[in-house]
Amino acid sequence: MKNKLLAVVLLAFMAFTANAQEGNLKALLFSKTAGFHHESIKEGVTAIQELCRRHSMQLDWHEMNRVFSDEGLKNYDVVIFLSTTGDVLNDEEQAAFERYVQNGGGWVGIHAAADTEYDWEWYTKMVGMMFKIHPRQQTAYLKVEDSNFPGMGRFPKTLLWTDEWYEYQKPALAKDLHYLVSVDESSYEPYAKWGDNEGVGMGDFHPISWYHEYDGGRAFYTGLGHISGVFSDQTFLDHLYGGIYWAATGNGIK
Repeated sequence: MKNKLLAVVLLAFMAFTANAQEGNLKALLFSKTAGFHHESIKEGVTAIQELCRRHSMQLDWHEMNRVFSDEGLKNYDVVIFLSTTGDVLNDEEQAAFERYVQNGGGWVGIHAAADTEYDWEWYTKMVGMMFKIHPRQQTAYLKVEDSNFPGMGRFPKTLLWTDEWYEYQKPALAKDLHYLVSVDESSYEPYAKWGDNEGVGMGDFHPISWYHEYDGGRAFYTGLGHISGVFSDQTFLDHLYGGIYWAATGNGIK
């Protein structure tokens, strides 16, 4: 009798555990490049895998774009573009991803996700601001613009940081961006010139991370993440997971 009771309890526990696992959030990590390939992608994949394990979020990693279909995307709560570059999706795949977001899906863009799909207007508006140019890698001061967002608790008011500072095209392509972090251009040399492409900085306000609701879903972007070592920095990891969590759920803003 005791053995039968134990078996029943064990089966019930296994069923509960399976249901709990099925209820976990699920993320797609996408790191395909059709242009420059960042060395930090390797460390970024490892870091995001560990973040998802830590927070009981299921994660699939793809560099092939065949997953971008209605069937392939339907079970994901959030899609993460890790330093993607260039034209990575065809017209059918783009349409499937648009439907995914319109149905409430979330998107997270890291660093060169803003250097991706310039001719896809819907995507550029989702990102909010697209990459223009960057100067040499330098140390600069970051400034928190809004701490009322998941993962921002570890950020001090200002923070000395070394990374590759993207200058973004102006004006912003979305009018509802909520800025989280900016970089102080007076703390580094923003000038850059690549042929006819010249960058002199963005002026008094240079955003580096933001979020907004977009076309039925949610979009979060951070320009940090060029350097491999960033992906072992706990402040950045908190910032990144906060964006993933919000994009996946819409929760965390008080």
